[in-house]
Amino acid sequence: MAYQNDDEQAYPSGRVVARLGEITPGCTKKFIRTVNGRDTECFIVNYGGELFAYVNSCRHVPMTMDWVDNQFLNEDGRYILCATHGAAYEPDTGECIFGPPCGQFLAKVPLTIEAGQVIAGQPEAPDD
Repeated sequence: MAYQNDDEQAYPSGRVVARLGEITPGCTKKFIRTVNGRDTECFIVNYGGELFAYVNSCRHVPMTMDWVDNQFLNEDGRYILCATHGAAYEPDTGECIFGPPCGQFLAKVPLTIEAGQVIAGQPEAPDD
């Protein structure tokens, strides 16, 4: 799988990680950003036609969450699931609503759209 990383085109607000319309509803896409000086895997989810992005790290145990490479959503696309222990997160807020980190939130990655490009800003540190 090819990841876009911080070598991609930069904007003052962040890095290009996708094109507008590239990620269809119910789909996700991984990318790399730097958090605390380390390359960190992140992902975008298109939920209900809106894009949301998070650091790919469960709040219960800091492990990647996709159960198959780049598969984050449950079967009906309603929740982001952690493959390790089944915690369920709301795609639009990142809040865990089921599982050991219940009430905690995934670390957000701010997104903006500029000239048809999806720009990922500086992610929250996963420990925030």
